Amino acid sequence: METQNTTTAQEPKPVRGQGVLEWYEALISAALVLVLVFSFFFRIIQVDGSSMVPTLVNGDKLIVWGAGYTPQRGDVVIVDSYTSYGKPLVKRVIATGGESVYIDAAGNVSVNGTLLDEPYLAEKDAGTSDLDYPYVVPAGTYFVLGDHRESSVDSRNSLVGCVEQSEIVGKIIFRVWPLSSFGKIK
Repeated sequence: METQNTTTAQEPKPVRGQGVLEWYEALISAALVLVLVFSFFFRIIQVDGSSMVPTLVNGDKLIVWGAGYTPQRGDVVIVDSYTSYGKPLVKRVIATGGESVYIDAAGNVSVNGTLLDEPYLAEKDAGTSDLDYPYVVPAGTYFVLGDHRESSVDSRNSLVGCVEQSEIVGKIIFRVWPLSSFGKIK
């Protein structure tokens, strides 16, 4: 007669608080991932001033993409505070190194002899400039302007001048605040 071994493997009893510990580990891991993503890929910044009205207004909160970004004409970018102006700037890329910029008395902007279509402007204005036009953008730099040209301190002024790619933090991709204006920046 065969005897059956009736001993059963006992299942380990759950340790009290183990579920809570697992939740804490998951939350800490998620927080670390968010910190890494927002440190290396995205940044959240706030607009300070009116130089980009009507596109952006004072107090808007924006998400900026910086990883592997190369500025292109028309992009709205953040220029780092390491420039001689001393504050981060939100501006639009108008021309790149080697291109010729001309701004007439009425505020019309031409790049390499082609008039730019600028539907994002509320009104054209030549603003204040200490440049002689046509102006050739130095190699390796970008000519940036605010959308509110009358009051913007930008590449037309030697206080800011043309900016190097290393001074551009990244491209603004979304406005997240105020919620009524949430969306992609054009």
